[in-house]
Amino acid sequence: MAKQLLNSLLVLCFSTHGVQAQTSSSAPCSTTISPKYAAPSLAPGWEAMVVASGLTKPRGIIFDSNGHLLLVQEGHGISSLELRDNGGACVRARKLTDVIADNLNHGIELSTDGKTLYASSSEAVYAYDYDSSGARNTSAGRVVVNGMKHGGHTSRTLLISREVDGLLLVSEGSEGNLDKAATDITTGHSQIKAFNMTNVTSVPYDYAKDGLRLGWGLRNSVGVAEEPLTGAIYSVENSADEITRSGQNIHQDNPGEELNFHGYLNGTESNKQGRNYGYPQCYAVWNASTIPNNVNLKVGMQFAIGEQETTTGETVNDTICQNERVAPRLTFAAHMAPLDIKFNPSGTMAWITFHGSWDRSEPIGYKLSVVNFANGSPTEPANSSQAAIDIMSNSDISKCPNSCFRPVGLAWDSKGRLFMSSDATGEIYLISKSDGSPASSALLSTGLLPSNTGIVGAPSAMGSKGTAPEFAGPQKPWAMVIAAVMALPFA
Repeated sequence: MAKQLLNSLLVLCFSTHGVQAQTSSSAPCSTTISPKYAAPSLAPGWEAMVVASGLTKPRGIIFDSNGHLLLVQEGHGISSLELRDNGGACVRARKLTDVIADNLNHGIELSTDGKTLYASSSEAVYAYDYDSSGARNTSAGRVVVNGMKHGGHTSRTLLISREVDGLLLVSEGSEGNLDKAATDITTGHSQIKAFNMTNVTSVPYDYAKDGLRLGWGLRNSVGVAEEPLTGAIYSVENSADEITRSGQNIHQDNPGEELNFHGYLNGTESNKQGRNYGYPQCYAVWNASTIPNNVNLKVGMQFAIGEQETTTGETVNDTICQNERVAPRLTFAAHMAPLDIKFNPSGTMAWITFHGSWDRSEPIGYKLSVVNFANGSPTEPANSSQAAIDIMSNSDISKCPNSCFRPVGLAWDSKGRLFMSSDATGEIYLISKSDGSPASSALLSTGLLPSNTGIVGAPSAMGSKGTAPEFAGPQKPWAMVIAAVMALPFA
């Protein structure tokens, strides 16, 4: 009985391969938009279509409740893209309308009721009253967070929590490559903070002084996401360039880019929340063989780039990096530049855009990948070098960065379809399964359950009793149903 029930759940929830798809594509599109450069290379079972082109550096994207795709065109402002939807992957741009003309550069978010639009410049976060029926703002911008003016990294990523209504997460990067000011927690540099938007006054929050700190020592965490099953907060960090150690240049393959875990906003306790993640003194290993004075360094471990002193006089070395700083949950190859992370609604996959390298002799990145999750945690162990599974990449990466697409923002529409912006080419892509089913319906990148994992968790992330203490959090009803079925004896 239990086995039959489990099989029914699998067909219902995870139907992506070898069975009838949940949705199917309509007839072939009557018109298509050719990519600006070569067509992308796609993993088996996936397809990508250009739905809009000719845009001005599209960065952050989000759908409103009426199906308008709102996008930040860097330096231009926020625009609304009305889409012609013929079903499946047959979606095309119909009309582009300016919503806010201002010097906005990346961040965009909507309140849970859809009536407040948030956007960011390099210096501040603004709030606008918003009418989704007409895709327009109905008020001037109000500054809700300020005090972020500095050079270097200027993207201020925004995320409204779905677990705790009214909490707005804001990420601020470093001033330059190696920012000494980031060692001082009071500067606000290289941090992620949460601000309560339900009690904003006429005096905006000061980023350095106010808000709940989720982490510091984060060089440039452009992508921030809330895992839907547990409410865990994750970010993807762009690590440093031109790194040396013991007088040796090791920048080609070190340090690695990072996926970091920052605890929860829903009251679940975590010993990671608010702590120091290492920058600018500690970095994640990607290729240990090229690091001098290597004492048992492995992928994902933190290492120091020299004997450094903090503002408090503390000397930072490998031992302190590994024992007193928070290591990444996963590490990716150096210089891939992750810019966004979005979970599918079931929490089984984290989609990550890798904008691509500049500080490397051979290009790397320029692709869209997924990381498999279960129970709020990646299924791969922290020392894995294969956690990111490529779905969409440039067919000839040697053409990058000048003649290729460069992924930036991700957004789900109400039908579970995944859209992606490419700033370098001014395009919006739709990524879907080849059978016409939306990307959100996929359980894993291959469409199959791996042979060495269960449905709810993987051995690498699970404790002895099938729990994940480090990432434990409240389970949503559907995950609890599956867990209960797994606990039944099979006949």
